[in-house]
Amino acid sequence: MPNSFPIINIAAYKFITLDADHCMQQQFLEHCTRLALKGTVLLSPEGINLFIAGTRDATDALLIWIRSDPQLADLEVKESCSAVQPFKRMLVKLKPEIITMRHPLIKPELGRAPSVAAAKLKQWLDAGHDDHGLPVVMLDTRNGFEVEVGSFDNAIDYDIEKFSEFPEKIAQQHDALAGKTIVTFCTGGIRCEKAAVYMQEIGFENVYQLEGGILKYFEEVGSAHYSKNCFVFDDRRAVDAELMPYQ
Repeated sequence: MPNSFPIINIAAYKFITLDADHCMQQQFLEHCTRLALKGTVLLSPEGINLFIAGTRDATDALLIWIRSDPQLADLEVKESCSAVQPFKRMLVKLKPEIITMRHPLIKPELGRAPSVAAAKLKQWLDAGHDDHGLPVVMLDTRNGFEVEVGSFDNAIDYDIEKFSEFPEKIAQQHDALAGKTIVTFCTGGIRCEKAAVYMQEIGFENVYQLEGGILKYFEEVGSAHYSKNCFVFDDRRAVDAELMPYQ
């Protein structure tokens, strides 16, 4: 990592039944504050979602502490770096859902939709079809303003303003998406995972989630079949395919 980019940005989530309460909230806040980290941690009965930035030593120390909980021992992280701290403060919040869909019966930890890794997805997009010969449709589950910053080539999006609009929009698309392999994607994986589970619940077939979202795709594949940049919810505003702040 270049010396000019000393700040490590980590993004992670996991759907898991969690005893999220004020005690846990305070523990997270105390650890993050002691390590001089900034960002946001969301704790919910359905899991954890975090965007945190700080020095390498600080982010590593936080992850060691988080993964000491057996439920979170396999928490996977996406990393990028920046020259300055992209967050203004440290927040730890208790929420009903770690990503609001307003469909609390959707519990991805009880059964995930199938996922496709970045390298495999690139193979499909290179070929124009999946391993069974079905055409591949990329489905953007992000908000309209995020899509404008960059997306997969020829991806479908429904110009939503917030993720809770997605269920109503996708319920109208059974006929349009029939006979195709659908790959849902988002920034880091959380929205596309929940979207894919919901789509399975309402009868869609051949639905996959992009494992780790756009950030993991950039990390492993780069910009293949993707145009422009990826919006992020911090002061960087966007990162390019090198996971560097877009200038």
